[in-house]
Amino acid sequence: MPALLVTGLYGAALTVAAVVALVSGDLGPLWRLTLFASESEGVVATGQNLLLLIVAGMSWAWGMWQILRRPPAGPPPERDRDTRRLRVALYVATATTGLLHVTASWAGAAVVNSVAMWAVVLLSARVLGGDRTYTRGAGVLGYAGLTVIDALDLAGLSVSDGAGAVAGLAALAWTVMVLLAQRQDDRWGKVTVAYGIAALVMPFLLLLAVFTFPDEGSAVEALGAVSSALSMIWLARSAHDLAAPRHQPAAQPALGS
Repeated sequence: MPALLVTGLYGAALTVAAVVALVSGDLGPLWRLTLFASESEGVVATGQNLLLLIVAGMSWAWGMWQILRRPPAGPPPERDRDTRRLRVALYVATATTGLLHVTASWAGAAVVNSVAMWAVVLLSARVLGGDRTYTRGAGVLGYAGLTVIDALDLAGLSVSDGAGAVAGLAALAWTVMVLLAQRQDDRWGKVTVAYGIAALVMPFLLLLAVFTFPDEGSAVEALGAVSSALSMIWLARSAHDLAAPRHQPAAQPALGS
């Protein structure tokens, strides 16, 4: 019910804002509703910009539906303490990823998000099981590094671009290794893994789009919202799947009984 209500209200507001943009040429309401910021200077209501913003809004709406929906009905599987903690960490990371957009003017949002993802890294290594030394190492290097970099940036201290690149690549490597592990673990569904792959690929498509669209007068940053929505869906569905019921096959009666 909350998923339907929230998604419906947002969808209705998105529709109204899109109609206003079409009729009056004012992108302001649609921009604030999809990018959660004031309209960039020099952006005009072209068909391309309108389409980009609507795609961003539809991504947020679909994300709300996926994130707020309840796990399927049925008896939940038994979960140990680490699994319960990982679910909480995944939901917190989902929220902080959204926080990066909603509170873009607050510099501390990046630090909060990096810390949340750091917790996901440590807990996921325990829940996935097996020898996850490289996975844990890449995740810690990536998100601990990003936490330090974001904290230094918040304090007004400069950090070399190389440090940010190393942390970013390490975080990327962690994501790849976790997706491979999820793909081989029946606790996570194929759709969840597919969202994770889409979230992984989308930033590269965004880089290509930056070179495709003009520097000025374009709403290309709307594609960043699509990337964030995909990441949030992957994180939330990863938590949902850990609570999804697993129907075990009925035990076969012994012969002669």
